[in-house]
Amino acid sequence: MSLDPRIRRLATGQNFAAFTTLMPDGQPQTHVMWIDADEHHLLINTETHRVKFRNVMRDPRVTVTIWDREDPYRFAEVRGKVVTHEAGALARAHIDTCAQRYFGRDYPADQIASERVLLRILPERVHYNGIGTDGDA
Repeated sequence: MSLDPRIRRLATGQNFAAFTTLMPDGQPQTHVMWIDADEHHLLINTETHRVKFRNVMRDPRVTVTIWDREDPYRFAEVRGKVVTHEAGALARAHIDTCAQRYFGRDYPADQIASERVLLRILPERVHYNGIGTDGDA
């Protein structure tokens, strides 16, 4: 099943997302992140040493809330699972693509502490606010 076009537009714009994972004790952990999408998944790029990465390797259930930077009351909340992750050259190239979209330059190599990893999230449940069905996201 393809990703809803409203979510894709939010995720591939210059919007930010709140990415929530579950800690070992069940407590939620949320970070504001860059967001992206492919045909079927939301994409989050992080590093292998980060707690959020360890969290999704243990428990793949996540929530991603993407809000429109022009109107934060327009948003989509996506609950789903991290279904794949990929490190290496693909993840490194992806973070540069995101940095170009958000800041107009590649991601600084000196800011990478471990290895970049690309998380693919398959949506299972979606809630919209202020985003109609006529494709106005």
